[in-house]
Order: sequence, then C-alpha cells, then structure tokens
Amino acid sequence: MRINIVTRKFELTEDVKVRIQKKLDKLNKFFPTETEANVTLKGEGGKSKLEVTIRKNGAIFRAEEADKEIYNAIDRVVDVLERQIRKNRTRLEKKLHFEKDTFADYAELETEDEIKVSKVKKFEILPMTVEEAVMQMNLLSHQFYMFKNAETGNINVVYKRKENDYGVIEPAE
Repeated sequence: MRINIVTRKFELTEDVKVRIQKKLDKLNKFFPTETEANVTLKGEGGKSKLEVTIRKNGAIFRAEEADKEIYNAIDRVVDVLERQIRKNRTRLEKKLHFEKDTFADYAELETEDEIKVSKVKKFEILPMTVEEAVMQMNLLSHQFYMFKNAETGNINVVYKRKENDYGVIEPAE
C-alpha cells in the first residue's frame, strides 16, 4: 500500500512516519500494493488529529481519531479500519471483488449484521440554493438534507459536520 501523508499545523517526525507505515502495513493483506492510503495529520488545540482514507474499487474506508498522543490515535485508527473491513467482509467479497481468502483469519470473529431498512420516505425535491437547503435542514433538526440545486439543476445533499460547519455532496460529472 502506498501512503501519502499530509500535515497541517503538525510537525511530522521520522518516528511518527515509521509508526504510521508499520501500523498501516497490517492492512496490506486486504489491499493490493497499488492501493493508496491518504493520511492527514493535524495539530488542533493540544491534540493531534489523524485521518486515514483508503479507496478500493469504489469503496471508501475512512477513520479519524484525535488524542494528545499521536501514537494512540494511530493505533485506534488502524483498529477502526480493520473493524470496518471485518464487519463488512461478505459484502466486500461479493461487491468489491476482494479475494475469497482475504478474510479467512476473521471468519469466526464477527458475524455480519443484516442490513435492515426500517423506513422509506418519499418527498418532493424542490430547487433551492445551498443556503436555503441548510436553513431547511436546520428547521427540520436533521443532520442532512437532499435538494435540487437551483444553480446546477443537480441533486445535492447538505450535511452538518462535526466541526459545526456544513458540507455539500455533489454528483461527479
């Protein structure tokens, strides 16, 4: 796996770089060597925040952790990623063409929960600006809101982020 490290307000030492490489190497058994892992390290108010994103066959594996000790954050991020992979191993083998024996070591550890859709909701999608969609989302006290972007004509989703700001999901052309 190739690892791309980006830092923001964080001084990357060789020890941290080696630790990230060593820990992410544990995931090599799940991914081919050409797979890229994007790692972002940020220094925020006395804490170090680590985000890891791995893309494979259309699936996105992502984890983020913050801790005063970057080494603890690295350990927890790798654990989260490994847990995501193990929990969804059957779907990953079927849909994303992971090798059948990729998860052989984990066959007995976790059983996959059935995906259960408990509610289907239909509503009219109205054209509006991003600002109007954010206002509507807040009025409904939702975490996300789907709308037709009045400027582009595409279906978009606005969502509330952990940092108390907002994001917009737009379809790729």
